[in-house]
Amino acid sequence: MDKFQKILLDVWREACRHIEISASCANIAGLLVNHMPIEQLLVRRIEPDRPGLDTLAVGLADAGGALHEARTACSPEAMHALLAWAREGAPAWYKKGAPAAPELDVIFPHHEGRGVLCGPLAVSGGPVGVLVLVACADTAFEARHVEMVRVLLEPFAVALENDRRLREADALREAAEADKRSLLTKLGRTDFGDVIVGADAGLRSVMERVELVARSDVPVLILGETGTGKELVARAIHNSSARASGPVMRVNCGAIPPGLVDSQLFGHERGAFTGAVQAHKGWLERADGGTLFLDEIGELPVAAQVRLLHILQDGWLERVGARHPVNVDVRLVAATHRDLAAMVSEGTFREDLWYRINVFPILLPPLRDRTNDIPLLARHFAEKAALRFGLPALMPSNEDIALLASYAWPGNVRELGAVMDRAALLGNGVRLEIAKALGVPGAAAATPQEAPAEGAGSSTPTRAIVPLDEAMRRHIEAALVYTKGRVQGPHGAARLLDINPHTLRARMRKLGIRRAQFQES
Repeated sequence: MDKFQKILLDVWREACRHIEISASCANIAGLLVNHMPIEQLLVRRIEPDRPGLDTLAVGLADAGGALHEARTACSPEAMHALLAWAREGAPAWYKKGAPAAPELDVIFPHHEGRGVLCGPLAVSGGPVGVLVLVACADTAFEARHVEMVRVLLEPFAVALENDRRLREADALREAAEADKRSLLTKLGRTDFGDVIVGADAGLRSVMERVELVARSDVPVLILGETGTGKELVARAIHNSSARASGPVMRVNCGAIPPGLVDSQLFGHERGAFTGAVQAHKGWLERADGGTLFLDEIGELPVAAQVRLLHILQDGWLERVGARHPVNVDVRLVAATHRDLAAMVSEGTFREDLWYRINVFPILLPPLRDRTNDIPLLARHFAEKAALRFGLPALMPSNEDIALLASYAWPGNVRELGAVMDRAALLGNGVRLEIAKALGVPGAAAATPQEAPAEGAGSSTPTRAIVPLDEAMRRHIEAALVYTKGRVQGPHGAARLLDINPHTLRARMRKLGIRRAQFQES
Protein backbone atom coordinates (compact mmCIF):
# COMPACT_ATOMS: atom_id res chain seq x y z
CA MET A 1 0.00 0.00 0.00
CA ASP A 2 2.94 2.34 0.67
CA LYS A 3 3.90 2.47 -3.00
CA PHE A 4 0.38 3.56 -3.88
CA GLN A 5 0.15 6.11 -1.06
CA LYS A 6 0.28 9.21 -3.28
CA ILE A 7 -2.35 8.05 -5.76
CA LEU A 8 -4.50 6.66 -2.94
CA LEU A 9 -4.46 10.01 -1.16
CA ASP A 10 -5.50 11.80 -4.36
CA VAL A 11 -8.32 9.30 -4.95
CA TRP A 12 -9.63 9.69 -1.39
CA ARG A 13 -9.56 13.47 -1.80
CA GLU A 14 -11.66 13.32 -4.98
CA ALA A 15 -14.03 10.70 -3.52
CA CYS A 16 -14.82 12.91 -0.53
CA ARG A 17 -14.77 16.27 -2.29
CA HIS A 18 -17.87 15.77 -4.44
CA ILE A 19 -21.42 14.99 -3.38
CA GLU A 20 -22.34 13.18 -6.60
CA ILE A 21 -20.38 10.08 -7.56
CA SER A 22 -20.37 11.04 -11.25
CA ALA A 23 -18.09 14.00 -10.56
CA SER A 24 -15.79 11.91 -8.35
CA CYS A 25 -15.58 9.14 -10.92
CA ALA A 26 -14.63 11.46 -13.79
CA ASN A 27 -11.87 13.14 -11.78
CA ILE A 28 -10.47 9.87 -10.39
CA ALA A 29 -10.36 8.37 -13.88
CA GLY A 30 -8.25 11.33 -14.97
CA LEU A 31 -5.83 10.58 -12.14
CA LEU A 32 -5.60 6.85 -12.84
CA VAL A 33 -4.99 7.19 -16.55
CA ASN A 34 -1.41 8.23 -15.74
CA HIS A 35 -0.82 5.01 -13.81
CA MET A 36 -2.91 2.41 -15.65
CA PRO A 37 -3.71 1.71 -19.31
CA ILE A 38 -7.44 2.38 -18.91
CA GLU A 39 -9.83 3.41 -21.62
CA GLN A 40 -12.90 3.59 -19.42
CA LEU A 41 -13.85 3.47 -15.73
CA LEU A 42 -17.33 2.51 -14.55
CA VAL A 43 -19.08 2.37 -11.19
CA ARG A 44 -22.06 0.02 -11.35
CA ARG A 45 -24.61 -0.49 -8.59
CA ILE A 46 -25.86 -3.99 -7.75
CA GLU A 47 -29.66 -4.24 -7.59
CA PRO A 48 -30.57 -7.58 -5.94
CA ASP A 49 -34.29 -6.70 -5.81
CA ARG A 50 -34.46 -6.42 -9.59
CA PRO A 51 -31.58 -8.62 -10.77
CA GLY A 52 -29.02 -6.57 -12.63
CA LEU A 53 -26.63 -3.63 -12.44
CA ASP A 54 -27.15 0.08 -13.03
CA THR A 55 -24.33 2.33 -14.25
CA LEU A 56 -24.06 5.32 -11.90
CA ALA A 57 -20.84 6.93 -13.09
CA VAL A 58 -18.49 6.83 -16.06
CA GLY A 59 -14.96 8.12 -16.46
CA LEU A 60 -13.19 8.39 -19.84
CA ALA A 61 -14.42 6.81 -23.07
CA ASP A 62 -12.99 5.87 -26.40
CA ALA A 63 -13.45 7.96 -29.52
CA GLY A 64 -16.34 5.78 -30.60
CA GLY A 65 -18.36 6.57 -27.47
CA ALA A 66 -19.16 4.85 -24.21
CA LEU A 67 -18.80 1.08 -23.96
CA HIS A 68 -21.38 0.54 -21.25
CA GLU A 69 -25.12 0.15 -20.90
CA ALA A 70 -27.15 2.22 -18.46
CA ARG A 71 -28.70 -0.96 -17.10
CA THR A 72 -27.89 -4.64 -17.46
CA ALA A 73 -30.51 -7.17 -16.46
CA CYS A 74 -29.63 -10.75 -15.67
CA SER A 75 -31.17 -14.03 -14.67
CA PRO A 76 -31.50 -15.01 -10.98
CA GLU A 77 -28.78 -17.62 -11.52
CA ALA A 78 -26.37 -15.06 -12.94
CA MET A 79 -27.23 -12.66 -10.12
CA HIS A 80 -26.48 -15.38 -7.58
CA ALA A 81 -23.07 -15.97 -9.20
CA LEU A 82 -22.36 -12.23 -9.24
CA LEU A 83 -23.18 -11.82 -5.53
CA ALA A 84 -21.08 -14.86 -4.66
CA TRP A 85 -18.12 -13.35 -6.51
CA ALA A 86 -18.70 -9.91 -4.90
CA ARG A 87 -18.74 -11.37 -1.39
CA GLU A 88 -15.27 -12.81 -1.94
CA GLY A 89 -14.04 -9.20 -1.95
CA ALA A 90 -11.12 -9.65 -4.37
CA PRO A 91 -10.69 -8.02 -7.81
CA ALA A 92 -11.04 -10.28 -10.86
CA TRP A 93 -8.63 -9.87 -13.74
CA TYR A 94 -9.70 -10.81 -17.24
CA LYS A 95 -6.95 -10.76 -19.83
CA LYS A 96 -7.58 -10.01 -23.45
CA GLY A 97 -8.50 -13.14 -25.35
CA ALA A 98 -8.89 -15.30 -22.22
CA PRO A 99 -12.20 -17.08 -21.47
CA ALA A 100 -14.52 -14.83 -19.46
CA ALA A 101 -16.18 -15.87 -16.24
CA PRO A 102 -20.04 -15.88 -16.21
CA GLU A 103 -20.25 -12.84 -13.94
CA LEU A 104 -18.30 -10.74 -16.46
CA ASP A 105 -21.20 -10.95 -18.90
CA VAL A 106 -23.31 -9.18 -16.28
CA ILE A 107 -20.68 -6.74 -15.04
CA PHE A 108 -19.51 -5.65 -18.50
CA PRO A 109 -21.49 -7.20 -21.36
CA HIS A 110 -19.41 -5.55 -24.11
CA HIS A 111 -16.03 -6.93 -23.06
CA GLU A 112 -15.57 -8.73 -26.45
CA GLY A 113 -12.13 -9.96 -25.56
CA ARG A 114 -10.93 -6.70 -24.00
CA GLY A 115 -8.84 -6.65 -20.86
CA VAL A 116 -11.18 -5.95 -17.94
CA LEU A 117 -10.39 -5.49 -14.26
CA CYS A 118 -13.35 -5.71 -11.84
CA GLY A 119 -13.46 -5.13 -8.10
CA PRO A 120 -16.44 -5.49 -5.71
CA LEU A 121 -17.52 -2.43 -3.74
CA ALA A 122 -18.83 -3.36 -0.32
CA VAL A 123 -20.00 -1.64 2.85
CA SER A 124 -20.82 -3.14 6.24
CA GLY A 125 -24.08 -4.55 4.90
CA GLY A 126 -22.42 -6.43 2.04
CA PRO A 127 -21.66 -5.81 -1.65
CA VAL A 128 -23.34 -2.76 -3.15
CA GLY A 129 -21.57 -2.28 -6.47
CA VAL A 130 -18.68 -3.02 -8.82
CA LEU A 131 -15.72 -0.96 -10.00
CA VAL A 132 -14.92 -1.74 -13.65
CA LEU A 133 -11.72 -0.75 -15.46
CA VAL A 134 -11.48 -1.40 -19.21
CA ALA A 135 -8.04 -1.59 -20.77
CA CYS A 136 -7.11 0.27 -23.94
CA ALA A 137 -7.45 -1.74 -27.12
CA ASP A 138 -3.73 -2.43 -27.64
CA THR A 139 -2.74 -2.85 -23.98
CA ALA A 140 -3.36 -5.25 -21.12
CA PHE A 141 -3.52 -5.08 -17.35
CA GLU A 142 -0.72 -6.48 -15.23
CA ALA A 143 -0.51 -7.91 -11.73
CA ARG A 144 0.58 -4.56 -10.29
CA HIS A 145 -2.61 -2.99 -11.62
CA VAL A 146 -4.68 -5.56 -9.76
CA GLU A 147 -2.81 -4.67 -6.57
CA MET A 148 -3.47 -0.99 -7.15
CA VAL A 149 -7.21 -1.55 -7.69
CA ARG A 150 -7.36 -3.55 -4.48
CA VAL A 151 -6.44 -0.45 -2.41
CA LEU A 152 -8.78 1.78 -4.44
CA LEU A 153 -11.94 -0.23 -3.71
CA GLU A 154 -12.57 1.36 -0.31
CA PRO A 155 -12.72 5.03 -1.46
CA PHE A 156 -14.97 4.03 -4.36
CA ALA A 157 -17.23 2.10 -1.97
CA VAL A 158 -17.46 5.17 0.27
CA ALA A 159 -18.31 7.36 -2.72
CA LEU A 160 -21.01 4.87 -3.78
CA GLU A 161 -22.48 4.77 -0.27
CA ASN A 162 -22.52 8.59 -0.11
CA ASP A 163 -24.32 8.65 -3.45
CA ARG A 164 -26.90 6.16 -2.10
CA ARG A 165 -27.56 8.33 0.92
CA LEU A 166 -27.90 11.37 -1.32
CA ARG A 167 -30.48 9.56 -3.43
CA GLU A 168 -32.37 8.49 -0.30
CA ALA A 169 -32.36 12.08 0.95
CA ASP A 170 -33.70 13.25 -2.43
CA ALA A 171 -36.43 10.60 -2.29
CA LEU A 172 -37.39 11.63 1.24
CA ARG A 173 -37.44 15.27 0.22
CA GLU A 174 -39.68 14.49 -2.76
CA ALA A 175 -41.98 12.46 -0.52
CA ALA A 176 -42.10 15.31 1.98
CA GLU A 177 -42.92 17.76 -0.82
CA ALA A 178 -45.69 15.45 -2.02
CA ASP A 179 -47.07 15.21 1.53
CA LYS A 180 -46.87 18.99 1.82
CA ARG A 181 -48.78 19.48 -1.44
CA SER A 182 -51.37 16.94 -0.32
CA LEU A 183 -51.78 18.66 3.05
CA LEU A 184 -52.07 22.09 1.45
CA THR A 185 -54.73 20.71 -0.89
CA LYS A 186 -56.69 19.33 2.05
CA LEU A 187 -56.37 22.68 3.81
CA GLY A 188 -57.39 24.53 0.67
CA ARG A 189 -54.19 26.57 0.64
CA THR A 190 -51.24 27.12 -1.67
CA ASP A 191 -48.68 27.71 1.08
CA PHE A 192 -48.30 27.56 4.83
CA GLY A 193 -48.30 31.31 5.33
CA ASP A 194 -51.07 32.65 7.57
CA VAL A 195 -53.53 34.76 5.59
CA ILE A 196 -55.54 37.41 7.44
CA VAL A 197 -58.30 38.52 5.11
CA GLY A 198 -59.49 42.02 5.91
CA ALA A 199 -56.19 43.22 7.36
CA ASP A 200 -56.55 46.42 5.32
CA ALA A 201 -60.28 46.85 5.98
CA GLY A 202 -62.32 45.61 8.93
CA LEU A 203 -59.25 44.45 10.85
CA ARG A 204 -57.06 47.46 10.10
CA SER A 205 -57.11 48.74 13.70
CA VAL A 206 -56.42 45.21 14.99
CA MET A 207 -53.39 44.80 12.72
CA GLU A 208 -52.09 48.21 13.77
CA ARG A 209 -52.15 47.04 17.39
CA VAL A 210 -50.49 43.78 16.36
CA GLU A 211 -47.59 45.65 14.75
CA LEU A 212 -47.34 47.91 17.77
CA VAL A 213 -47.15 45.14 20.38
CA ALA A 214 -45.11 42.65 18.35
CA ARG A 215 -41.92 44.64 18.90
CA SER A 216 -42.06 44.07 22.65
CA ASP A 217 -42.25 40.96 24.81
CA VAL A 218 -45.24 41.96 26.93
CA PRO A 219 -48.10 39.43 27.31
CA VAL A 220 -51.02 39.93 24.94
CA LEU A 221 -54.66 39.01 25.58
CA ILE A 222 -56.81 38.49 22.48
CA LEU A 223 -60.53 38.84 23.13
CA GLY A 224 -63.30 37.92 20.75
CA GLU A 225 -66.14 35.58 19.98
CA THR A 226 -65.53 32.02 18.84
CA GLY A 227 -64.50 31.86 15.20
CA THR A 228 -63.17 35.42 14.84
CA GLY A 229 -59.60 34.33 14.07
CA LYS A 230 -57.78 34.67 17.38
CA GLU A 231 -55.15 32.07 16.49
CA LEU A 232 -54.31 33.86 13.23
CA VAL A 233 -53.74 37.08 15.13
CA ALA A 234 -51.58 35.29 17.69
CA ARG A 235 -49.41 33.88 14.92
CA ALA A 236 -49.20 37.29 13.28
CA ILE A 237 -47.85 38.69 16.58
CA HIS A 238 -45.24 35.93 16.70
CA ASN A 239 -44.23 36.30 13.04
CA SER A 240 -43.77 40.07 13.42
CA SER A 241 -41.70 39.77 16.59
CA ALA A 242 -38.02 39.19 17.23
CA ARG A 243 -38.99 35.61 18.16
CA ALA A 244 -40.21 34.76 14.66
CA SER A 245 -37.42 32.21 14.15
CA GLY A 246 -38.36 30.44 17.40
CA PRO A 247 -41.21 28.00 17.98
CA VAL A 248 -44.83 29.02 18.34
CA MET A 249 -46.93 26.56 20.33
CA ARG A 250 -50.71 26.60 20.55
CA VAL A 251 -52.46 25.01 23.51
CA ASN A 252 -56.23 24.79 23.85
CA CYS A 253 -56.68 24.96 27.62
CA GLY A 254 -60.25 23.73 27.39
CA ALA A 255 -59.17 20.52 25.64
CA ILE A 256 -56.77 19.36 28.38
CA PRO A 257 -58.29 17.12 31.08
CA PRO A 258 -57.92 18.84 34.49
CA GLY A 259 -55.77 16.02 35.84
CA LEU A 260 -53.25 16.41 33.02
CA VAL A 261 -52.93 20.19 32.91
CA ASP A 262 -49.76 20.36 35.04
CA SER A 263 -48.07 17.58 33.09
CA GLN A 264 -48.99 19.06 29.70
CA LEU A 265 -48.10 22.66 30.49
CA PHE A 266 -45.15 22.28 32.84
CA GLY A 267 -43.87 18.77 32.06
CA HIS A 268 -43.03 15.90 34.38
CA GLU A 269 -40.10 13.74 35.40
CA ARG A 270 -39.88 10.00 35.00
CA GLY A 271 -41.73 8.25 37.81
CA ALA A 272 -43.55 11.41 38.91
CA PHE A 273 -46.83 9.49 38.78
CA THR A 274 -48.20 6.17 37.58
CA GLY A 275 -47.60 5.89 33.85
CA ALA A 276 -44.78 8.48 33.72
CA VAL A 277 -42.29 6.07 32.16
CA GLN A 278 -40.04 8.84 30.87
CA ALA A 279 -39.38 12.55 31.34
CA HIS A 280 -41.67 14.86 29.38
CA LYS A 281 -41.19 18.49 28.37
CA GLY A 282 -44.29 20.61 28.82
CA TRP A 283 -45.60 23.18 26.38
CA LEU A 284 -43.78 25.98 28.16
CA GLU A 285 -40.40 24.30 27.72
CA ARG A 286 -41.16 23.40 24.12
CA ALA A 287 -41.95 27.05 23.41
CA ASP A 288 -38.63 28.21 24.91
CA GLY A 289 -37.24 31.05 22.81
CA GLY A 290 -40.57 31.54 21.07
CA THR A 291 -44.24 32.17 21.76
CA LEU A 292 -46.80 30.16 23.73
CA PHE A 293 -50.39 30.72 22.62
CA LEU A 294 -52.83 29.72 25.36
CA ASP A 295 -56.21 29.55 23.67
CA GLU A 296 -59.29 29.63 25.90
CA ILE A 297 -57.21 30.54 28.94
CA GLY A 298 -60.45 31.07 30.86
CA GLU A 299 -60.79 27.26 31.00
CA LEU A 300 -57.51 26.86 32.91
CA PRO A 301 -58.03 25.42 36.44
CA VAL A 302 -57.25 27.79 39.32
CA ALA A 303 -54.34 25.65 40.60
CA ALA A 304 -52.68 25.78 37.18
CA GLN A 305 -53.30 29.54 37.08
CA VAL A 306 -51.15 29.93 40.20
CA ARG A 307 -48.24 28.01 38.72
CA LEU A 308 -48.50 29.87 35.43
CA LEU A 309 -48.42 33.22 37.26
CA HIS A 310 -45.20 32.31 39.06
CA ILE A 311 -43.55 31.29 35.79
CA LEU A 312 -44.57 34.53 34.11
CA GLN A 313 -43.12 36.50 37.00
CA ASP A 314 -39.65 34.95 37.24
CA GLY A 315 -39.22 32.67 34.22
CA TRP A 316 -38.57 29.51 36.26
CA LEU A 317 -40.70 26.37 36.21
CA GLU A 318 -40.55 23.00 37.89
CA ARG A 319 -41.71 19.87 36.16
CA VAL A 320 -44.04 17.64 38.11
CA GLY A 321 -41.82 15.48 40.34
CA ALA A 322 -38.66 17.53 39.63
CA ARG A 323 -36.17 18.71 42.23
CA HIS A 324 -34.57 21.50 40.24
CA PRO A 325 -36.24 24.38 38.39
CA VAL A 326 -35.78 25.05 34.67
CA ASN A 327 -35.47 28.52 33.20
CA VAL A 328 -37.65 29.30 30.18
CA ASP A 329 -37.80 32.34 27.93
CA VAL A 330 -41.35 32.44 26.57
CA ARG A 331 -43.60 35.19 25.27
CA LEU A 332 -47.23 34.56 26.29
CA VAL A 333 -50.18 35.29 24.04
CA ALA A 334 -53.54 34.30 25.55
CA ALA A 335 -57.02 34.29 24.07
CA THR A 336 -60.56 33.76 25.27
CA HIS A 337 -64.15 34.30 24.23
CA ARG A 338 -65.23 34.56 27.89
CA ASP A 339 -65.61 37.65 30.07
CA LEU A 340 -62.52 37.30 32.27
CA ALA A 341 -63.39 40.41 34.30
CA ALA A 342 -66.68 38.80 35.30
CA MET A 343 -64.86 35.55 36.10
CA VAL A 344 -62.50 37.48 38.38
CA SER A 345 -65.51 38.88 40.24
CA GLU A 346 -66.96 35.38 40.55
CA GLY A 347 -63.65 33.98 41.83
CA THR A 348 -63.17 31.51 38.98
CA PHE A 349 -60.20 33.36 37.50
CA ARG A 350 -57.32 34.75 39.56
CA GLU A 351 -57.20 38.52 39.71
CA ASP A 352 -53.38 38.67 39.80
CA LEU A 353 -53.11 36.51 36.67
CA TRP A 354 -55.74 38.67 34.98
CA TYR A 355 -53.61 41.77 35.60
CA ARG A 356 -50.52 39.92 34.38
CA ILE A 357 -51.92 38.79 31.01
CA ASN A 358 -54.09 41.84 30.34
CA VAL A 359 -51.15 44.14 29.70
CA PHE A 360 -52.08 44.68 26.05
CA PRO A 361 -55.59 43.53 25.12
CA ILE A 362 -56.66 43.18 21.48
CA LEU A 363 -60.39 42.94 20.74
CA LEU A 364 -61.41 41.13 17.56
CA PRO A 365 -64.72 42.38 16.17
CA PRO A 366 -67.39 39.81 15.23
CA LEU A 367 -68.07 39.28 11.54
CA ARG A 368 -71.46 41.02 11.79
CA ASP A 369 -69.56 44.23 12.62
CA ARG A 370 -67.24 43.97 9.63
CA THR A 371 -69.66 43.13 6.80
CA ASN A 372 -67.41 45.01 4.36
CA ASP A 373 -64.96 42.10 4.68
CA ILE A 374 -67.55 39.47 3.69
CA PRO A 375 -66.90 39.74 -0.11
CA LEU A 376 -63.15 39.21 0.38
CA LEU A 377 -63.69 36.42 2.88
CA ALA A 378 -66.27 34.66 0.70
CA ARG A 379 -63.96 34.68 -2.32
CA HIS A 380 -61.05 33.51 -0.16
CA PHE A 381 -63.02 30.56 1.21
CA ALA A 382 -64.42 29.76 -2.25
CA GLU A 383 -60.87 29.40 -3.58
CA LYS A 384 -59.92 27.21 -0.61
CA ALA A 385 -62.98 25.00 -1.09
CA ALA A 386 -62.26 24.54 -4.79
CA LEU A 387 -58.66 23.56 -4.03
CA ARG A 388 -59.58 21.22 -1.18
CA PHE A 389 -62.38 19.39 -3.00
CA GLY A 390 -60.80 19.39 -6.47
CA LEU A 391 -63.58 21.52 -7.98
CA PRO A 392 -63.46 24.39 -10.48
CA ALA A 393 -62.76 27.74 -8.84
CA LEU A 394 -66.13 29.55 -8.73
CA MET A 395 -66.59 32.97 -7.18
CA PRO A 396 -69.78 34.15 -5.43
CA SER A 397 -72.02 36.50 -7.37
CA ASN A 398 -73.23 39.90 -6.17
CA GLU A 399 -76.51 38.29 -5.19
CA ASP A 400 -74.61 35.66 -3.19
CA ILE A 401 -72.62 38.36 -1.40
CA ALA A 402 -75.82 40.25 -0.56
CA LEU A 403 -77.32 37.09 0.88
CA LEU A 404 -74.20 36.42 2.96
CA ALA A 405 -74.18 40.00 4.24
CA SER A 406 -77.76 39.65 5.48
CA TYR A 407 -76.88 36.75 7.80
CA ALA A 408 -75.95 37.33 11.47
CA TRP A 409 -72.97 34.89 11.55
CA PRO A 410 -73.06 33.67 15.14
CA GLY A 411 -70.08 31.45 14.28
CA ASN A 412 -68.21 34.36 12.67
CA VAL A 413 -65.45 33.72 10.11
CA ARG A 414 -65.26 30.03 10.93
CA GLU A 415 -68.95 29.62 10.14
CA LEU A 416 -68.56 31.54 6.89
CA GLY A 417 -65.79 29.13 5.86
CA ALA A 418 -68.06 26.17 6.59
CA VAL A 419 -70.91 27.72 4.59
CA MET A 420 -68.63 28.26 1.58
CA ASP A 421 -67.43 24.65 1.80
CA ARG A 422 -71.05 23.47 1.90
CA ALA A 423 -72.00 25.74 -1.01
CA ALA A 424 -69.15 24.36 -3.14
CA LEU A 425 -70.15 20.76 -2.40
CA LEU A 426 -73.82 21.37 -3.06
CA GLY A 427 -72.99 23.12 -6.34
CA ASN A 428 -70.76 20.20 -7.41
CA GLY A 429 -68.46 22.37 -9.50
CA VAL A 430 -71.30 23.99 -11.48
CA ARG A 431 -72.24 26.84 -9.14
CA LEU A 432 -71.96 27.97 -5.53
CA GLU A 433 -75.23 27.09 -3.77
CA ILE A 434 -75.01 29.87 -1.19
CA ALA A 435 -78.75 29.99 -0.48
CA LYS A 436 -78.98 26.24 0.03
CA ALA A 437 -75.87 26.29 2.20
CA LEU A 438 -77.51 28.91 4.43
CA GLY A 439 -80.76 26.90 4.54
CA VAL A 440 -82.90 29.53 2.85
CA PRO A 441 -86.37 28.00 2.07
CA GLY A 442 -87.15 27.83 -1.65
CA ALA A 443 -83.54 28.60 -2.49
CA ALA A 444 -83.64 26.62 -5.74
CA ALA A 445 -86.38 28.89 -7.11
CA ALA A 446 -85.05 32.12 -5.67
CA THR A 447 -84.36 34.98 -8.05
CA PRO A 448 -81.76 37.68 -7.72
CA GLN A 449 -84.45 40.19 -6.86
CA GLU A 450 -85.36 38.13 -3.78
CA ALA A 451 -81.86 38.43 -2.31
CA PRO A 452 -81.37 41.14 0.29
CA ALA A 453 -79.60 44.26 -0.83
CA GLU A 454 -75.93 44.71 0.11
CA GLY A 455 -75.55 46.68 3.29
CA ALA A 456 -78.82 45.40 4.75
CA GLY A 457 -79.17 45.12 8.49
CA SER A 458 -77.33 42.40 10.36
CA SER A 459 -80.48 40.75 11.74
CA THR A 460 -81.35 37.42 10.12
CA PRO A 461 -84.62 37.27 8.11
CA THR A 462 -87.03 34.70 9.45
CA ARG A 463 -87.15 32.92 6.09
CA ALA A 464 -83.39 32.20 6.34
CA ILE A 465 -83.77 30.21 9.52
CA VAL A 466 -84.44 26.46 9.57
CA PRO A 467 -84.53 24.09 12.55
CA LEU A 468 -81.10 22.93 13.64
CA ASP A 469 -81.89 19.27 12.88
CA GLU A 470 -82.93 20.21 9.35
CA ALA A 471 -79.73 22.20 8.78
CA MET A 472 -77.71 19.28 10.12
CA ARG A 473 -79.61 16.86 7.90
CA ARG A 474 -78.84 18.93 4.79
CA HIS A 475 -75.19 19.26 5.71
CA ILE A 476 -74.76 15.51 6.28
CA GLU A 477 -76.65 14.68 3.09
CA ALA A 478 -74.42 17.05 1.12
CA ALA A 479 -71.35 15.27 2.45
CA LEU A 480 -72.84 11.85 1.62
CA VAL A 481 -73.63 13.00 -1.91
CA TYR A 482 -70.02 14.07 -2.35
CA THR A 483 -68.63 10.81 -0.92
CA LYS A 484 -71.21 8.64 -2.74
CA GLY A 485 -72.53 7.25 0.53
CA ARG A 486 -69.17 6.38 2.08
CA VAL A 487 -69.17 7.14 5.81
CA GLN A 488 -65.66 6.39 7.03
CA GLY A 489 -62.14 6.12 5.62
CA PRO A 490 -59.89 8.76 4.08
CA HIS A 491 -62.56 9.65 1.49
CA GLY A 492 -65.59 9.24 3.76
CA ALA A 493 -68.15 11.75 4.97
CA ALA A 494 -66.88 11.51 8.57
CA ARG A 495 -63.43 12.73 7.51
CA LEU A 496 -65.01 15.49 5.43
CA LEU A 497 -67.20 16.63 8.33
CA ASP A 498 -64.35 16.23 10.85
CA ILE A 499 -66.45 13.94 13.06
CA ASN A 500 -66.03 10.43 14.48
CA PRO A 501 -67.66 7.85 12.16
CA HIS A 502 -69.60 6.31 15.06
CA THR A 503 -70.98 9.74 15.99
CA LEU A 504 -71.94 10.38 12.37
CA ARG A 505 -73.79 7.08 12.10
CA ALA A 506 -75.68 7.86 15.35
CA ARG A 507 -76.77 11.25 14.00
CA MET A 508 -77.82 9.67 10.72
CA ARG A 509 -80.02 7.20 12.58
CA LYS A 510 -81.51 10.03 14.65
CA LEU A 511 -82.25 12.12 11.55
CA GLY A 512 -83.50 9.18 9.49
CA ILE A 513 -80.75 9.44 6.86
CA ARG A 514 -80.21 6.20 4.95
CA ARG A 515 -76.74 5.75 3.50
CA ALA A 516 -77.95 3.41 0.75
CA GLN A 517 -79.78 6.16 -1.13
CA PHE A 518 -76.49 7.97 -1.75
CA GLN A 519 -74.49 4.96 -2.94
CA GLU A 520 -73.86 4.38 -6.60
CA SER A 521 -75.99 1.62 -8.08
